[in-house]
Formats: sequence, C-alpha cells, structure tokens
Amino acid sequence: MEETMTSHVSAPDGVTVRLTVGSPDRMRELGRRLAKLLRAGDLVMLNGELGAGKTTLTRGLGEGLGVRGAVTSPTFVIARVHPSLGDGPPLVHVDAYRLGGGLDEMEDLDLDVSLPDSVIVVEWGEGKVEELTDDRLNVVIHRAVGDTTDEVRHVTVTGLGKRWASVELGALSA
Repeated sequence: MEETMTSHVSAPDGVTVRLTVGSPDRMRELGRRLAKLLRAGDLVMLNGELGAGKTTLTRGLGEGLGVRGAVTSPTFVIARVHPSLGDGPPLVHVDAYRLGGGLDEMEDLDLDVSLPDSVIVVEWGEGKVEELTDDRLNVVIHRAVGDTTDEVRHVTVTGLGKRWASVELGALSA
C-alpha cells in the first residue's frame, strides 16, 4: 500500500497532513522525506502506541539527515546523539517513555542547549518538551491496536509555530 495524503488542513494553530503508510519500509521512506524539511533548531515530537513505528520513522530521519550510527530505540539510555557525517545538523534522539515529569525531569539532557544546533526527535514527548519551543512538529502514529499483523499506520503530521507556517508539509505524501 502506498502512502496517501488524506487531508491537508491550514489552521491558526498549525498545518496538518494526514497520511496512510502501508509498511515499515514506507515508514522509513516517510522519515527520509521528512528529513528534507528539517534543519538545525527543529523539534519533532513523536507519539503513538508501542510498536506504532516511531523508531522506524526516526531511523529514516537519520538516513535522510546523513548521521553517523544506527538509529535504534534509546529506551534504556533515554537519549542518543548521532553526529552528522556531512555539514548537516546532528540528530538527538530521545525516548521519554520512562520519564514521568515534564521539562524539569528532562533538564539533565540539556535539550534546550542542544536545540539550536541539532534536530531533536522525542518519542513519547507529549506533555514533556513543548516548553522547549513554540515551533515544533507533532507526529502522531496510529496503528490497529491488538492486531499485530496489520502493518498499516495512519500518520498525522502537524507543524506548529512560525517555522512551520510556510513549510509545504504536503511534500510528505509524494
């Protein structure tokens, strides 16, 4: 199944694109396409059920950004930094699943210091990192709960803030 854009909505609080992704390979490809829109200073928040494809999408982001090291789930180390192999920004990949509090509990990660020079991707970041910046990309991945054989995912990408107001998120459905 190919990705399809089911809607593209502009609203005062952001621009939203909804996509259907049919396989893990296509989720990685979506990550590679998304990487083309990212630059240093961008915060990407990924949310979705366990096994939805957050790390798979981030793996594609890492490939698209051209960073060093295999992008794997940072669940047990909380955060991994993947330096750029070229002149692009490093990727900071955070898994906030095991963190209970908000930004206070994440201060030790120094995300506010890393943000201007990096692309920061936070899995399970909702309610924990929004205070870092008003300009962020929210990505929510939905999958059929309980059906482990269904690889179809419904992805909602919302660009918030001035940074994303002029970015053509519709390019993600190409």
